[in-house]
Amino acid sequence: MIKKEALLVDNHNREINYLRLAVTDRCNLRCNYCMPSEGINFAKNDTLFTIDELSRLSTILVGQGIDKIRITGGEPFVRKDLMVLLRNLSKLEGLNDISVTTNATLIGPYIDELKELGIRNINVSLDSINRETFERITRRDEYDTVHNNLIRLITEGFNVRVNFIVLENQNTQDLLPILDVMKHYNVSVRFLEEMPFNGGSKKFNTIQWDYKKILEHILSNYPETEKLISPTTSTSINYQIKGHKGTFGIIPSFSRTFCGSCNRLRISAIGDVITCLYGKPKTNLRDIMRGENAEMNVQKEILKAIGSRAKTGFDAQEEHSTVFDSSMTSIGG
Repeated sequence: MIKKEALLVDNHNREINYLRLAVTDRCNLRCNYCMPSEGINFAKNDTLFTIDELSRLSTILVGQGIDKIRITGGEPFVRKDLMVLLRNLSKLEGLNDISVTTNATLIGPYIDELKELGIRNINVSLDSINRETFERITRRDEYDTVHNNLIRLITEGFNVRVNFIVLENQNTQDLLPILDVMKHYNVSVRFLEEMPFNGGSKKFNTIQWDYKKILEHILSNYPETEKLISPTTSTSINYQIKGHKGTFGIIPSFSRTFCGSCNRLRISAIGDVITCLYGKPKTNLRDIMRGENAEMNVQKEILKAIGSRAKTGFDAQEEHSTVFDSSMTSIGG
């Protein structure tokens, strides 16, 4: 593993080495906590980065010190040419970690090549292991496909993390069953607090199922649970239940307890640079990537963006009262 000198350091002295790169804002599911049933106004194709532009942008940012890239969406595999980008990234010197977040509906045909490329870190969004609940949340009949692809990823040795968004009155009854199912596998189940990025499908200022209640619920049924040591930049608080092969984590995505050590930068599929999930874009790189002196100008914009980051998600939210009008699929996950 190549360890490079820190080149991207924000105005709060936090090293930025992790890029979440969205390749599309489109998704083939319609999860009710993410967008209305009719969907959102998706970006037109000519406003999206091309695969070549995404490859060149990644090269520029790795040159600036990014050593971990997570491919997000929307659903990344909606893009038929996604594997071209992943092939390019797998050859990029200085990039130590390539990962993908997916709903696992379309990944099946690509699993073998992902393994060949050494891309083993896959996050699967799965908010229920019950068919009826899954279909009610996603508004689609994809349960069997997701289940089969998830099992295949696990059995073929991928480093799988299951992201489960805890939704009041929808799937809280599945918290314990999913842990029981996954106890036989080397999988991390990560429970996320619900966030208000839902494309305007509903509004809320507080949540009942925060990270403390999630943990209390699990501990009441699994008292023999050990807290694990996690990296300082981890968004999840991680645990292991005695006798379970896998682990679980809780991500306080609404409570935002992890902001102080944030090392992440987001770039949306249309080129928006987002330095905090709870803030508005700092700049846009699409036209810059399509203009002259792209590398130099991108580097300047990135340095300027990280030089004015909010200290916490609460600070960022105060600057922009309309931030929650967005859908998570347009922000980049």
